[in-house]
Amino acid sequence: MDRPIIIVTGANSGVGFGICHRLLVQLSSNYCEDAHPKYPFHGLSSSAEFQVPCDGLTLILACRSRQRAEEAKSQLYKLLDKHISQLRKSPHYDGCADKFRQNLVIAIHLIDLASVRSVFDFADGRDTNASYSGHVCIPRYPYVSHLICNAGVVCFTKIDWLLCLEQVAKDFMGAMTVPKFFSQSSGRVSADGLGWLWQCNVFGHYVLFRALEPHLSKYKGSIGARVIWVSSHEATSEFYNPEDWQLINDNHSYQSSKYQRTTKHRVPGMPVVRHFSVLPGIVATNIANVMLGPIMTVCMMMAFYIARFLGSPSHLRSAFEAAVSAVHLALVPLVYLPALQLVENPDTKTKASEPAQIGTLYMSQTDRWGTEYVGTLKFVESRAEDTHVKELLAHCDDLLETFCTAQRRKSASGLTQSHTLGTYWYSKGMQNSSTLLGT
Repeated sequence: MDRPIIIVTGANSGVGFGICHRLLVQLSSNYCEDAHPKYPFHGLSSSAEFQVPCDGLTLILACRSRQRAEEAKSQLYKLLDKHISQLRKSPHYDGCADKFRQNLVIAIHLIDLASVRSVFDFADGRDTNASYSGHVCIPRYPYVSHLICNAGVVCFTKIDWLLCLEQVAKDFMGAMTVPKFFSQSSGRVSADGLGWLWQCNVFGHYVLFRALEPHLSKYKGSIGARVIWVSSHEATSEFYNPEDWQLINDNHSYQSSKYQRTTKHRVPGMPVVRHFSVLPGIVATNIANVMLGPIMTVCMMMAFYIARFLGSPSHLRSAFEAAVSAVHLALVPLVYLPALQLVENPDTKTKASEPAQIGTLYMSQTDRWGTEYVGTLKFVESRAEDTHVKELLAHCDDLLETFCTAQRRKSASGLTQSHTLGTYWYSKGMQNSSTLLGT
């Protein structure tokens, strides 16, 4: 495998940190377990025997806070060193992890997904507080192999405890998996004049992908360039209003934004870049901890243990375990993944609620004893939802073009020649293929 260059947004905590940690553990081993097609959906009678040699990695932590990113970077190095020290104790250790460690670079680049200019600066290498200040992104990184769109925000304001007790009493598993008792605020707008949560969770990542698309297309490694969209079990179109696609007035904006993110595997673009949607399962992260406080956080974790013991496959013990689906989709050969299935020439008389498309969602799951694995869920869109997706992508494209024009850019991926910062290169433009890139 060519040395991957992987960007992870929101990498300083939660599932994002877990993804980074798991990537280091997996790629530092000759036997990269997460890359093996060993699950039932791969359609193999037994696990294929092959190696995924990787003697180095550039891992880019894309974060808002430099301090938290530096802390995460230090912790990742410590965790990897601890892992390697354990490997050295094996009589069969071949030194591959030490070689990987020597060629490992963990870089920090700052990005605020609520600011289109910040996203452009990130892609151009002009984030002034980056680890390598003064270097342009394109010449420093010859390509980008993976973009993992993980970062997300919520607008939770309080817990409706009466509704919480009622849902726990009537549907304990549902309360632990898709809680309905978190109140959310609405109406918040970003400095760019867009729905704040929508821009952080959806549009900011869309702009980032478009800005990095030429770099992704340059990766010629055997596993191919990939974009991983991390969604949630709470994703639903139940509350989605296509007229309020920026989710400004949506009282369930988090659920609707995750629904929008789940559909991003259909982003058109260069065929060499593949898109996948993953669900990391349910795991205690900072999002809930801030709201619940230390005592209730412990209670929540105990409830998750009970749910898992009662048979829930979705409640994992740690962010490291929750990262299994994202890392598997990042590393497994494409030939072993189910292809996206489309319904050709749909009957215009078919009801809007009829299925229009079948794909696959990949989920981090666990058994009762805490062993994580990757499961799948058949992804069915109604024709109404199919229309929502097409309209949303059109809105995103139009909005992106508006921002590019306002900031005198030829495209999301580069500056115009007439720009005063003429030292930056720009791409020759992005292809506009309508190929559906699916899971």
